[in-house]
Amino acid sequence: MSQEENTILVHRDGAVRTVVLNRPERLNALNPDLLQGLVIELGKISADPEARVVVITGGGDKSFVAGADIHSMSQLGPRAIADYLELGQRAMRLIEGINVPVVAAINGFAFGGGLELALACDILVCKESAKLGQPEVDLGIIPGFGGTQRLIQRCGVGTARRLCMTGDRIGAAEARALGVVDVVVPDAEFKAEVGRISAVIAAKAPLAVQGVKRVIRRATEPAVLPGLRHEVEEFLRLFATADREEGMAAFLEKRPPTFTGR
Repeated sequence: MSQEENTILVHRDGAVRTVVLNRPERLNALNPDLLQGLVIELGKISADPEARVVVITGGGDKSFVAGADIHSMSQLGPRAIADYLELGQRAMRLIEGINVPVVAAINGFAFGGGLELALACDILVCKESAKLGQPEVDLGIIPGFGGTQRLIQRCGVGTARRLCMTGDRIGAAEARALGVVDVVVPDAEFKAEVGRISAVIAAKAPLAVQGVKRVIRRATEPAVLPGLRHEVEEFLRLFATADREEGMAAFLEKRPPTFTGR
């Protein structure tokens, strides 16, 4: 099996399908291979009549998804970055649109694209020690996988502005207080609680649960879908700036950036 095939692992436990984003050596950073693998596996699960719940989590103990793969992203040209954005947006929309509930099991860092992936899920369960944030402004860009829009839906305009404008990394307790996540669990109890919540949902009437997901999604789509298009347009505009080049170079060189507004 190739390294690319190993980036997504799927475990079956009765009616629950657990999808593991498996790049622990890179803190499960979202590169095109991982995103494409996620799209493929979600398609398979969508066609599985026995699946009632999906759990998405990160490989290893440190990270859910630490963000996009900045090293590979920084080298992309205009066409390639547009393709990468389209792939990421498609993956998030598949999570939202799959017919069964999706639980984000946030087992560590959830920054940038990682938090955006979690926000596309239906229920967010978080380890007590986890850290979350949208720090894209530190790189001279904005969230590109729907983070601005889904933060507004989850916790309001004020919190979305604060997290996206400051790039603050917040703890799980604050994330719960703000409404970013739904459940915070002590680390030692995390896996058991994710399993319990998944089992509870899987035991309910499946058509009714799917109906709940469908109706709630349709209620939010009129506001979210135009915003997603605007987000992509702004991301691509910013990706062509000198500040983006400086922000990503500084990140990779582990130094503070010097932004010039160009």
